[in-house]
Amino acid sequence: MNGIKRAAVISNLADRLWKKGSWCGETHIQKAGYFLQELLEVPLGFDFVMYKHGPFSFDLRDELTSLRADGFLELLVQSSFGPSYVTTDLGKDIQSKFPKTLARHRNKLEFVADKLGNLTVVELEKLATALFVTHDQKRHDGTEEGRAGELHRLKKHIPESDAREAVRKLDRMVEELRA
Repeated sequence: MNGIKRAAVISNLADRLWKKGSWCGETHIQKAGYFLQELLEVPLGFDFVMYKHGPFSFDLRDELTSLRADGFLELLVQSSFGPSYVTTDLGKDIQSKFPKTLARHRNKLEFVADKLGNLTVVELEKLATALFVTHDQKRHDGTEEGRAGELHRLKKHIPESDAREAVRKLDRMVEELRA
C-alpha cells in the first residue's frame, strides 16, 4: 500500500477508534495497526517488534509523525494521559480521495475499532502480545497454556491468569472472524 493510501487508512482508523470511545493515543493506534496488519492482513507494510508495552512499530511511529507534519492528523492534549490523535479536515479530504481502498478494508477497520476501541492501554498490551506470541509458533506448543506461558515469560508483570484470559479473548476474536 502506498503512503497516501496508507494515510487514508490510518486516519480512518483513528476516526473509527474515536467513535468507539478510544483515547486514540499512539499506543491505541500502534495496537490497532498491528491487529489490522497481522490478524486481518491489511497490507500496511510496517515491521513490528516486541517492545515495552507489546508489539510496536518504529515505522508506524515515524508514519504518525509524518501524518502530523503533512497536516492529516493532529495531537489533542486532553489530560495527563497523553495526547490523542485526531483526523484533521485535510485528513478527511485524503480519505475522500480513496473510497475504493477504504471500502475494501471497511469491515476490517470496523472490526478492529469494535474490538479494541474501548480497551485500556493495559488491556491492549495483553491482547496484542497474545497475538504476537500466537503468530510466533516457534516459541510455544500452540496450546492455550503454551501461548499464555510465553506471554507471561515475555511480560512478567502480566499474571498468568491474565495471560490466559488474553489468549482466550484473542481466540474468540479469531473464531468470530472465521464465522
